[in-house]
Amino acid sequence: MSSKKIDFAAQLLEAEQSRTGIEPLTTVNPELTADEAYYIQLENIKKKLAEGRKITGKKIGLTSVAVQNMFGVNEPDYGHLLDDMAVENGGTVSCGKLLQPKVEGEIAFILKNDLKGPRVTALDVLQATDYIVPALEIVDSRIKNWQIKLPDTVADNASSGMYVLGGKPVKVEDVNLELLGMVLMKNGEVANTGVGAAALGNPALCVAWLANRLADYDISLKAGEVFLSGALSGMVEAKPGDHFTARFAHLGEVSVKFSKPKER
Repeated sequence: MSSKKIDFAAQLLEAEQSRTGIEPLTTVNPELTADEAYYIQLENIKKKLAEGRKITGKKIGLTSVAVQNMFGVNEPDYGHLLDDMAVENGGTVSCGKLLQPKVEGEIAFILKNDLKGPRVTALDVLQATDYIVPALEIVDSRIKNWQIKLPDTVADNASSGMYVLGGKPVKVEDVNLELLGMVLMKNGEVANTGVGAAALGNPALCVAWLANRLADYDISLKAGEVFLSGALSGMVEAKPGDHFTARFAHLGEVSVKFSKPKER
């Protein structure tokens, strides 16, 4: 890896640790590509694994056509989930751990069998899935004011922050993923609504895309890991004192609170 990419990785890691946003990498280097950004992402994941953290799964982003058009891309992106990103359902997150958090409602897949691309289909994903549960992804960006282009968010671990799993385990054959509805509540009021089809037409297609994309790096999706399949609606800004609940048809609820400064 070039010295510039190593420097970018170090800047992102420092921004995460200091809770201070940095300038977009694509402003410093307009020629930075998404493929190069994935190696920057992996550089920091390797450092965190060396410190004792563990991979618990992956997150998939940019799954809606509207967001893809915003970034001028025609495919999603992905990031790594680590053990210290997991938050208990109904738990409280300290805003002091994040820079500029936003919340999304998603469907999480937990596999019973490994999956490895290429040529993984949505049917393969359904057959390999142990169960699904409702999830909240708390996205965050180490780039100032979310001024990101695709390589910026990819390098920044796909703007990962934390995640919450809730509800009850449900077999995929017991629901219609495309029609599965969700209501995201913020402080007791409806923030937005969504449906499974918002994620590439079917959340299982998102997981299939991930398996096939990771095949480029000789990586498989592991049984028992968590795969956040993509937002069913837009991101909602989170501030200290906010309380979010996502209610999913057939899957139940998942919720999280954000602490006020005095609770830190």
